[in-house]
Amino acid sequence: MAQKILQPVNVKLQQNLRDYSLIFIGSFLQALAYVVFMAPYKIVPGGVYGISIVIHYVTEGLFSFMPNGLPMGMTALCFNIPLMVLAMKKIGLASGPKTVVTFLLISVFTDLLSYWIGHDSLVENDHFIAGFYGGAILGIGVTCVFRAQSTSAGTDVLARVIANQSNLKVSNVIIALDSAIVLFGLIVFQDWAVPLYSWFTIFVYGKIVEMFQSENPSRAVFVFSKKTDELKDLILNKLHLGGTFLYGRGMYKGEEQEIIFTLAERKDLRRLKDEIKEIDPNAFVSTMHASKDAPRPGV
Repeated sequence: MAQKILQPVNVKLQQNLRDYSLIFIGSFLQALAYVVFMAPYKIVPGGVYGISIVIHYVTEGLFSFMPNGLPMGMTALCFNIPLMVLAMKKIGLASGPKTVVTFLLISVFTDLLSYWIGHDSLVENDHFIAGFYGGAILGIGVTCVFRAQSTSAGTDVLARVIANQSNLKVSNVIIALDSAIVLFGLIVFQDWAVPLYSWFTIFVYGKIVEMFQSENPSRAVFVFSKKTDELKDLILNKLHLGGTFLYGRGMYKGEEQEIIFTLAERKDLRRLKDEIKEIDPNAFVSTMHASKDAPRPGV
């Protein structure tokens, strides 16, 4: 009996260890991209760190206690904390604790690397190299964070709040927000090289994430279990997903069976499976690709 209880605990511990290791690595890579490949070349990659890079240069020499400008990590943190609070109030975030750890780590790593490395250009006057490698490293870092079922907060969560309150797609809102931040960089720096290299960096970053996250973002999930009432409560009230009961009959014994069908985004899929297994360790869960534009079942 004790062994059966310890087994799921050990699995959960291993999953958390894996997730937070990915978050640590992903946060460091994102900070490295900002400090080494973007800030020295005035590349503005959208998001709160795009704003932070601009503010860092604008405040250079403005404060006697910070002659080199406001630290990018600390500035980003000042944006991320209220954005995170807003998102949790408006839409809730299942990945809340992991997201908090992620944006805290990125801020700390960014300011530590800035202190150790400084803001000198790695390759003199080569914005193309900086944009390419900066976007690639940023994309790998973001992918690590996504694999850990976390996010970096920032304008992504703001986009989700705006989309939730309107009929706009999250992806379109993200593009609009990031483009506005890039244009903000153009206005401040008065240099057309800033938006051109920034959009190139964003393109590389997006392609890297797409390459490693090539699965369709939505998954159709079929759950075979005898504890359908408990699972219904989990899906509707805890995970806030829709669902439909399908009725089938086993070919071997001929018994009638309820089958739960729901749609879940890829980033929420593992949590859904874990929660199902906690309620019914014997449940069988099958998934398949689904169009992200398909309406949620049970609506």
